[in-house]
Amino acid sequence: MHATEREIVGKEDLNPFQIVQKQIDAAASLLGLPSHAVEIMKHPKRVLCVSFPVKMDDGSVRVFEGYRSQHNDAIGPTKGGIRFHPDVTLDEVKALSMWMSFKCGVVGLPYGGGKGGVICDPHDFSKGELERVSRGFMEAIADIVGPEKDIPAPDVYTTPQIMGWMMDTFSRLKGSYSPGVITGKPLIIGGSKGRSEATARGCVFTILEAMKEAGRKPEETTVAIQGFGNAGRISAKLLAELGFVIVAVSDSRGGIYNPAGLDVDQVGQLKDTSSILEYAAGKQISNEELLELDVDILIPAALENVITGANADRIRARVIAEAANGPTTPDADAILREKGIVVIPDILANAGGVTVSYFEWVQNLMNHYWSEAEVNDKLQTTMVDAYKAVRNLSEQYGVDLRTGAYMIALLRITQAMEARGWV
Repeated sequence: MHATEREIVGKEDLNPFQIVQKQIDAAASLLGLPSHAVEIMKHPKRVLCVSFPVKMDDGSVRVFEGYRSQHNDAIGPTKGGIRFHPDVTLDEVKALSMWMSFKCGVVGLPYGGGKGGVICDPHDFSKGELERVSRGFMEAIADIVGPEKDIPAPDVYTTPQIMGWMMDTFSRLKGSYSPGVITGKPLIIGGSKGRSEATARGCVFTILEAMKEAGRKPEETTVAIQGFGNAGRISAKLLAELGFVIVAVSDSRGGIYNPAGLDVDQVGQLKDTSSILEYAAGKQISNEELLELDVDILIPAALENVITGANADRIRARVIAEAANGPTTPDADAILREKGIVVIPDILANAGGVTVSYFEWVQNLMNHYWSEAEVNDKLQTTMVDAYKAVRNLSEQYGVDLRTGAYMIALLRITQAMEARGWV
């Protein structure tokens, strides 16, 4: 590299809100979109900041802070997850709501983007405290959400049970059963079959398309996965079942690596009972080392900004499939492009979750529910069609897949704003 890592890190802006604005500018300039339309898309339409009290088990009262950002509702109601995490920030939530708009746009869903978060560590709560925090946040944002306004869903450290509590709180406030207010719920109260695997399954569909283009067979293809939560773990399971060789996985404690392949089922059992680091047939590695392994496919499935200008030159994967939101910074993107590494961007690769959330919402509104096979078939059609559209546009304009995906989404939102007379 021509600059030291310290120089690169010093220059690189890792603020997610500013990153997404740069991504919008890059794609919009190629399309020649009106500047006022671009300016609208560079800012959320509405952001609600709330604080709400919760009585803890010891009798004390804690005041929690949270946010709900609604980016753009030109195409339809906003849609996006709620995360419970100690590092939630306003700029992060705003950026994530914007990425959700583009994620919905690239797969053709009738949604804009939303996102929410509460500053907390749910691991510190009892079940009762977690329920009271969940219900308290829904009470605080209830005026701006609803089946035709804004439909939340699970995200980092939130679960179907939390969604169930939130749906119940909203229904009580409105005085009627309202399953369509939220997705990712337990099946018994309107959840969709196939939802828990949807993000990972959608990512796998895009990987399969990329491998077809490369002419590679699964058994010849090695995979490293950073993050062994829902998306990472299920991606590992689905890819292993297809014959891919999973050589490394990691979680927040570190990773394990075996070039001959890992027993994914055994690693999953260790994750549930103790730690993946106890896997005997693998070498322990750091999360940073996992990113730099010589593999065919790298799946960042943890948090944002893990591939940066400081480490991108050491990435050796042939394909990066972004199961996480925002794992690659703009500086890193430029380096990866120069190296010829194909990046399947987050707004495409992990759009399976919001796609099946849309299916859940549709089923709630119809009060008619599909089989898991029907859901998975519809998901595959959506993801494959979206991948091909992004690939074709990228080749037409001579740009990477991320820029192509943004171009499709921005054009769609702009057309909706024009049709409604906003621009």
